[in-house]
This record gives sequence, structure tokens and C-alpha cells, in this order.
Amino acid sequence: MKKVLITGASRGIGNAIAKELAQKGYLVMANYNHSEKEALYLQKELQEKGYPIQIKKADVSKPKEAEELVKETMDKWGNIDILINNAGISQIKLFTDITVEEWNNMINTNMNSLFYVTKSVLPKMIQQKQGCIINISSIWGMTGASCEVHYSTAKAGMIGFTKALAKEVAPSQIRVNCIAPGIIDTQMNQELTEQERGEIVEQIPLGRVGNVIDIVKCVNWLIEDNYTTGQIISPNGGWVIS
Repeated sequence: MKKVLITGASRGIGNAIAKELAQKGYLVMANYNHSEKEALYLQKELQEKGYPIQIKKADVSKPKEAEELVKETMDKWGNIDILINNAGISQIKLFTDITVEEWNNMINTNMNSLFYVTKSVLPKMIQQKQGCIINISSIWGMTGASCEVHYSTAKAGMIGFTKALAKEVAPSQIRVNCIAPGIIDTQMNQELTEQERGEIVEQIPLGRVGNVIDIVKCVNWLIEDNYTTGQIISPNGGWVIS
């Protein structure tokens, strides 16, 4: 039975991934930070159906808490086969109005957490010579977004991290890939007005925003495929084709 650690799993994309993998019989550790109510509901919903899932509160933007999250998961299960780095925040704001605190919070939550959690998970994967790491970035990490410079910067960093680490750990049979979704219908994008949403849809060749199932399918493929590593997969409806 494969063991999976998912950061930022209480809502949105992380929540959908946790449900899918638990229902496939994987042992899932769903990390959350602020959204305890949603995490408890996720746990209750799946455990009532007989699916194995556990939840753990940790602020993975803090190195000690990230390390403890991994340690506790390892103590329970012995190893982690799959790591999904999904924890993240977003903010729309003019660059000139971004405060130092907001910049640091964005980089710590979206980028530094990636380093802290992965660094703690990797030694065991290297020892076992197997593992799968999937980083959830964003289309804005590929193209940049006006009024989201700090968010775009952090997500672009995740892409560079993925490519470099994939080369480094491939000899240990560890695959590292990145999903960079376009606009996905989650709570993170609820602040978009109907007009803004409509303008975006007009630019998407497939004529719709994405949903969490589109991302879940991509996660499933990256877990099961044994010959893909260092890749940036962007389910975006043809909005950006590179």
C-alpha cells in the first residue's frame, strides 16, 4: 500500500487529490494549517466510507513544523512513497503596494515550504531508491501575472526547483514533476468577478475554466507513469501552449 503526504490538503486541489488517492486505497496524510474544520470534515467523510486517511496540522512555511510533519508521518508508516507539495496562498496586489511582510509570507508559504518538506522526505526515498514528488505550481509561474508578482515569483521558483531536483535524484529512481494549472474552479479563485471570469473564459480555447478533477487526473498519471520526470504539465484548456 503506497503512502502519500499531501500538504495543503484541506481545501481545493489538495482536498480533491486526498479524496482520490484515499479512495484508491493509498494511505494518505493530509496536512492543513488554518482550515481545521475542512480537514476534520475530509477525514470524517472518508473514514466513514472505510478509506484510510489521517490529518495533521502543521505550518509548512516553518522549517521545524515541516520537519515534524514528515517525522510523525514516517514514524507511523516507515516511509513516504509519494509527496505532493500543494500548500500555497495567493494575493492580487500591485507590486508597488506589496509589503515586505506580504512578500516574505508568499515566498515562505509557496516556495520555502517546498524546500523544507522535500528535504525531510528525500533521504528515505534515496535510501529506498524509489519515490514520486509532485509540485503544484501555477500557469503564472510560467507566464507571470500582472498584480501577482510575488505569487508568480514563488510559483516560477517551484518550476525551477522541479527541473533541477529531477536531474539530481533521477539516478535514485525518484521522479519529480510539476503541475502548473490554469484557472481552476476553487475557493482560491472565488474573488474573481463574473466579468473577470467571463473575460478569462473567452481566452481559453476549450471554453471553460478547469476543475479539480482535471488536476486529479494529471496527478494519477504522474504517479503511475515511470518514465516521466522533470516535466512541467499545465492543464489550462489551451490558454497557454508552450
